[in-house]
Amino acid sequence: MSSAYADLDRPPLSERGLNRALVTSGSLWSRVEVRTRTGSTNADAALAAQEGAAEGLVVVAEVQDAGRGRRDRQWHSPPRAGLTLSVLLKPGVPDPERGLPAVPPGALGWLPLLAGVALAGAVTRVTELEARLKWPNDLLVGDRKCAGILAEMAGDTVVVGMGLNVTTRSEELPETTGVPATSLRLAGATVTDRDPLLRALLRGFDRWYTGWREADGDAEMCGLLGEYRRLCATIGRPVRVLLPAGGELRGEAVTVDNDGQLVIRTEEGAEERVSAGDVLHVR
Repeated sequence: MSSAYADLDRPPLSERGLNRALVTSGSLWSRVEVRTRTGSTNADAALAAQEGAAEGLVVVAEVQDAGRGRRDRQWHSPPRAGLTLSVLLKPGVPDPERGLPAVPPGALGWLPLLAGVALAGAVTRVTELEARLKWPNDLLVGDRKCAGILAEMAGDTVVVGMGLNVTTRSEELPETTGVPATSLRLAGATVTDRDPLLRALLRGFDRWYTGWREADGDAEMCGLLGEYRRLCATIGRPVRVLLPAGGELRGEAVTVDNDGQLVIRTEEGAEERVSAGDVLHVR
């Protein structure tokens, strides 16, 4: 078996160091688990929830064999070339210890968008690259996709998975039919150390999530809506939206509303709201 240190460009993450830094009094995070290899961090976190794990569990995989993106697309990354993680959340359950109320079910659609805001903020702060978001939750650097986010619900539990290409080389990038892929290194990041990236991401996620819960899931009140709009590269663009039930919408993406839906002004001048779909930026 090859050593995790064989590729010095891709050192392993320290579970002990991450827990010491992130699992602190008043923090959202209850435990960080770093797994050498797993099938899916989302599946692992969902199973942990069934077994009684507390909110705030973070599962990180150095290698993920069966990761999935939206619409069951495969997500693969070479060993230690990216950040592949899932977080376990229970926003519908009051948290008396942290003084947080339960969030109404109608607000839960904001969680993948919240994750996108936290991820974009971490990438920008740590790497000095300009990270933007393609609605609903793809992270772009330039016009290329660098990360994807998938949220899955089960009862009162939400698992949010994130996959970020960090040191992935051009020959290791997956072929895509949509937005071409990139990595932070290929985009010219000043820092490609995964440890500070992960710490910045989880601390930012904690801040946004706590503020969102304190505001009863009101994205406008806690500032999440405004920040998402600021980061969204889709707003103001001509788009094609492939709808889950089939068919498509064409028009201009004019804004994201209070429910996290994308508002499209169609070619006929009508306004349509989209809660799910694949968005293609039209040049």
